[in-house]
Amino acid sequence: MRADLVPGASQAPVVVTITPMRRRHLRAVIRIEEQAVEHGWSIGLYLAELRREADRLYVVARVGSAVVGYAGLLLQGEDAHVTTLGVDQHWRGRRIATRLMLVLARHAAARGAANLTLEVRASNDPAVKLYRRFGLGPAGIRKNYYADIGEDALIMWGHEIDGAAYAARLASIEADLPTTTVLEGLS
Repeated sequence: MRADLVPGASQAPVVVTITPMRRRHLRAVIRIEEQAVEHGWSIGLYLAELRREADRLYVVARVGSAVVGYAGLLLQGEDAHVTTLGVDQHWRGRRIATRLMLVLARHAAARGAANLTLEVRASNDPAVKLYRRFGLGPAGIRKNYYADIGEDALIMWGHEIDGAAYAARLASIEADLPTTTVLEGLS
């Protein structure tokens, strides 16, 4: 296996390609999801979501041919909801989630969303820090939202994502990435 595809082999910058999620990616997505949650989404649920192209966006992050992360977005009028985001445990700390969030936030703004929201495990400090960087702040708690692990969700919201200030925030986040992100099949 090539050195750049060996998880944890090096912290050197890698080329990350973001593409629309397809059926062929689902086994890898489920494998990654199972690293973080006991009872995550089923393949059937992902298939149903993938059919909703008008108001959904699901993407995967690849390094070479390996799927190393995934994310999803639901669009509802002026609101965009990050439905899911995960990164293979061997690729965490390599800015994969940042790249995925950039794609979701830009897509939401391009589709007319003014607000971005999500739920995150209240104890997931790295994720909360990431979302704060994207301008999302705490707006409430959903008690026992993650019932399988008995944990509350922190509800986070960001506003005015369709404005110039937010576009500048995203450009600054992207400028801090060690390498360019390649987008394939995304408009």
